[in-house]
Amino acid sequence: MSQRYNSSVLHNRSSTSTLPFGSTPPASGQNDEAIEGLNAKVRMLKDLTIGIRDEVKDSAIQLSQMNDAFAETSGILSGTFRRMNNMASRQGCRWLWYIVFLIIVFWFFVVVWWFRR
Repeated sequence: MSQRYNSSVLHNRSSTSTLPFGSTPPASGQNDEAIEGLNAKVRMLKDLTIGIRDEVKDSAIQLSQMNDAFAETSGILSGTFRRMNNMASRQGCRWLWYIVFLIIVFWFFVVVWWFRR
């Protein structure tokens, strides 16, 4: 088998590097800049995910409060509707005629207002 490289060149590492001791090659500096850029992007993504997490927590709290408010309102409205039905059953069908009369009067005022514009 033939040797392709001179063995003295392979064993002598000082001939392959012309940089002084302690300095970094230019590719290493570019790698450091790329790493810093990636670190900045990772920090930005981390801040973004923390912001999303905080927004989700705040939204969950707000939805819970809205659910409680709707449940309370539902209780109030069901009580009001029950009292209205009791009143309607005691008065018979007369309250229905009052509502129909009010709707007709309201409709009349809307029509008059519409044509007078």
